[in-house]
Amino acid sequence: MQRLRTELPAEASSLRVAVGGSTAGLVDFNDKVSGAMWMIVLFVLSLSYAVLLVLLRSAVLLLKAVAMNLLSVGAAYGVVVAVFQWSWLDGLFGFQSLGYVDTITLPLVLAVVFGLSMDYEVFLLTRIRERYAATGDTRAAVAGGLASSARTITSAALITVAVFATFVATGVPSIQQIGLGTAVAIALDATLVRLVLVPAAMAVMGRWNWWLARPLRRILPRAELERFEPAFSRPGT
Repeated sequence: MQRLRTELPAEASSLRVAVGGSTAGLVDFNDKVSGAMWMIVLFVLSLSYAVLLVLLRSAVLLLKAVAMNLLSVGAAYGVVVAVFQWSWLDGLFGFQSLGYVDTITLPLVLAVVFGLSMDYEVFLLTRIRERYAATGDTRAAVAGGLASSARTITSAALITVAVFATFVATGVPSIQQIGLGTAVAIALDATLVRLVLVPAAMAVMGRWNWWLARPLRRILPRAELERFEPAFSRPGT
């Protein structure tokens, strides 16, 4: 297709030549989506960062959150490519890949996974932020926030993974790719990333988790989080 579009105008210099049809339309669509991918990534990351910056009032913590979410998305992309482009599972239960990944799969998986993983991120970090505000101890806040939210995050992730895993049985390649990529990303995000890497990184960074430049402290609106209540009260209180 690219050769036709390059050579035909040269052979008919006095005419305007256009190559159309379904194949040409598919090539144009792929080029359009691929060319806009960086804008999609930039928009999703910027919007997520801005929202969490107001909610959690931390610049460093949010960079860590974005990086961890990209790990989940990257792992999902790898699995989708291995299964549907490299044909690693061909022959298993009669499955046969087409040898390519649908163009629309990558931006859709990015948007869905980033939205769901940020939901888990906000739920976990708000619990940690509440405990840090009450105790001033980062390690204790991480342990308490993780203990109070781990079951909820895991349960919600299991439901989401089960829903998207059913897409793989549809028999439609584009739907299968989106379902597999999203299920893998959410499973990794809610287990390895959200419950292991995120708390470990926060424990290592210590007080740097809560760093925010003074000018931003003055201009950012203050979002009210739920107050931390002790699990046990003294007798008679």
